[in-house]
Amino acid sequence: MPIEFIGIAATQEISESGSATPAPASARDGVSTQTETGHAAGPVVQPGYLRELARAHEESGFDRVLVAHSSASPDGFTVADQILTHTDRLGVLLAHRPGFVSPTLAARKFATLDAFHPGRIALHVITGGDDADQARDGDFSDKPTRYRRTDDFLDVVRKEWNSTQPFDHDGEFYRVRAGFSAVRPAAPIPVYFGGASEDAVRVGGRHADVYAFWGEPLAGIAERIREVRAAAAPYGRDPRFSVSLRPIPAATEAEAWQRAREILRLTKERAGEIRKAFNLDHAEQRGSQRLLEYAAQGEIHDKRLWTEIAKTTGAAGNSTALVGSYEQVAESLLDYVALGVSTLLIRGFAPLADARDYGTLIGLVRAEVAESAEAEEAPVPA
Repeated sequence: MPIEFIGIAATQEISESGSATPAPASARDGVSTQTETGHAAGPVVQPGYLRELARAHEESGFDRVLVAHSSASPDGFTVADQILTHTDRLGVLLAHRPGFVSPTLAARKFATLDAFHPGRIALHVITGGDDADQARDGDFSDKPTRYRRTDDFLDVVRKEWNSTQPFDHDGEFYRVRAGFSAVRPAAPIPVYFGGASEDAVRVGGRHADVYAFWGEPLAGIAERIREVRAAAAPYGRDPRFSVSLRPIPAATEAEAWQRAREILRLTKERAGEIRKAFNLDHAEQRGSQRLLEYAAQGEIHDKRLWTEIAKTTGAAGNSTALVGSYEQVAESLLDYVALGVSTLLIRGFAPLADARDYGTLIGLVRAEVAESAEAEEAPVPA
């Protein structure tokens, strides 16, 4: 199975040194303008920086970049179109929260992007685990309700994409009469899905083409793969799987750990500022809880999965790292591949520099996967 690499998009430059003047709080857009070690600088939307970052990912061999979402982020559809327009083959994984745009309109928006950039757009369904962030956009429903709404939302989206005749829909949250779209994707738009709760697994098992996990130890990922496969089986679905990690590679293991300790130092210095800037509460998210449980068990899991950033930030999203030489980190990524993971979402702590640097990791992983495939296909001597 081909290995897919996904990076991260951002519309605002990050100053890793901390010397630049941070953007005012009212101008920050949460995840896309902050890192654990850097300050957002300048306008929230910097077209030139976004283009440079996208091209760096393309040149390094990434397949897609994630356009993340928060209640304060720039419009993801516009950001996605800019990335797709200014690159040649790079795809976009566009995060979208059901509940704020009608599913028929959302389906047409994705299909329209696909019409202009065939095969390069994918939908990442983010149901929303933070009640406060949902409320900032006017949604006061609880998590179980949101997951039922997501289930209904995706039913309508697929009907809008696939129906060649007008369709009706009567669901718990959405009713449609004679729904029809003049623009439909020529090939299915992949649906990625994230979430660690029982509700998430239930709904994602029914709908996900790719189910996304945060970077847990290998045993945890194996457990989660089994859970999702069991949830998907009654619907005849066989999803692929993604793991999100924060690689910290260097020429030598010692150099990698030196950088990791510096990242941790800066993260601890900025912990309060990060929580204020992100303005998110992950305490009720099962995915964050799992990462913190692993962090409490030890700083390092498996060969080199490092949990200290997750522990320091309260597991605010994708926050576990792989630390080691390029070859060592590639080896650890391949350990996830061996479990059945086919998508690796890797992002660093210096967005642009790391996007360029990760080309080495991507090359090592793909070379090993290709070599293994050739060995499996080689004829057995008589």
